[in-house]
Amino acid sequence: MELLFIRNQELLNNVSTAFIRSRMNDIPWQEARLIAIRGARGVGKTTLMLQYQKLHYGNTQDHKSLFVRLDNLYFTQHTLIEVAERFYQQGGELLLVDEVHNYPNWSKEIKEIYDTFPKLRVVFSGSSLLHILNAEADLSRRCLSYDMQGLSYREYMIMYHNIHLPLVSLSDILHNSVAICEEVNKLCRPLKHFTHYLQQGYYPFGAEGFATYNQRVENTVELLLNIELPQLRKVDIGNIRKLKALLSVLASEVPMLVDTAKLSTLLGISRNTLLAYLEYLDEAKLIKRLYSDDLSVKKMQKPDKILMDNCNLLKVLALKEPKIGTLRETFFCNQLGYQHQVEYSKQGDFLIDHQITFEIGGQAKEGKQVAAIENAYIVADEIEYSYGNKLPIWLFGLLY
Repeated sequence: MELLFIRNQELLNNVSTAFIRSRMNDIPWQEARLIAIRGARGVGKTTLMLQYQKLHYGNTQDHKSLFVRLDNLYFTQHTLIEVAERFYQQGGELLLVDEVHNYPNWSKEIKEIYDTFPKLRVVFSGSSLLHILNAEADLSRRCLSYDMQGLSYREYMIMYHNIHLPLVSLSDILHNSVAICEEVNKLCRPLKHFTHYLQQGYYPFGAEGFATYNQRVENTVELLLNIELPQLRKVDIGNIRKLKALLSVLASEVPMLVDTAKLSTLLGISRNTLLAYLEYLDEAKLIKRLYSDDLSVKKMQKPDKILMDNCNLLKVLALKEPKIGTLRETFFCNQLGYQHQVEYSKQGDFLIDHQITFEIGGQAKEGKQVAAIENAYIVADEIEYSYGNKLPIWLFGLLY
């Protein structure tokens, strides 16, 4: 047990609190007894938990807090419930559990910890593929779940350039864009770093240098395909090559209007298997499926359009240079999809929250396609200020 505290302290000594993600303030760390943090591999879940521990507990010497990773070899000989019991007996208050998806009976043991030690708070993190509600032990009535994604453009600017851009809402952008643009332009030239963010800004890997950034993104994808999908979605190991081929096709062809018959024939898999794989890739935060009516049963059928989840994946995985229009759409969908409902629109490019239409384009975009639509906006690249219903695309990188 003491070994766990020693390893925890080593991690705390090496974690920096110079930059804190905005998600930190959304989580009721002190109030809730059981909290789940889900997210794609590499977005910073572990760092967030360690930062909270360092800020509020300082060190592990008083044994009031403990951070453990369930992929640690220690848990081949010991159970999580055993560790929780000994920790609680020593005066433990907060147990932080990382990588729960690597532990076979995680949901049953966390439920038992919750029921057995009512004064112990537990925060656990896991893959975006993790099912909280329909795990072996249903934690839905006990657990508050929070999703986490990669850096927004705003967070990237703080982390790498120490430029603190304002945090805004979609309503702020739609009704107060002129004032926001003026405020941002007093702080920086908002387009100066935007291209680099699209290439190497979404994952917080740059903290260890950008020279190895693309390789780390590729490694993250490999781990998702080779380990997490077989483990958490029971994908046959023999079909991993086909899954990789599917991802390669999608990265090179998005935005794609989906032809399931063509894709099925190309990959040599059935239509049902194809649709299942698309669902898994979406859950793994590698792609984003879009539907023209996200409330209907059509979601059980083929998507109307597919994008990569974020621009960094697009730049690394595509077999050819992505078109600028594809990068713009991917960025917009990624930043809005975190907090809003995003649907495919046949009249514009996207329908947000079932009521706001957006057309994405360059500086010269006129918006004739959405001119007759009420509550419609043009989102344009290469502009620093808004005018009329034309909004700079970088504005949507300030939403979190």
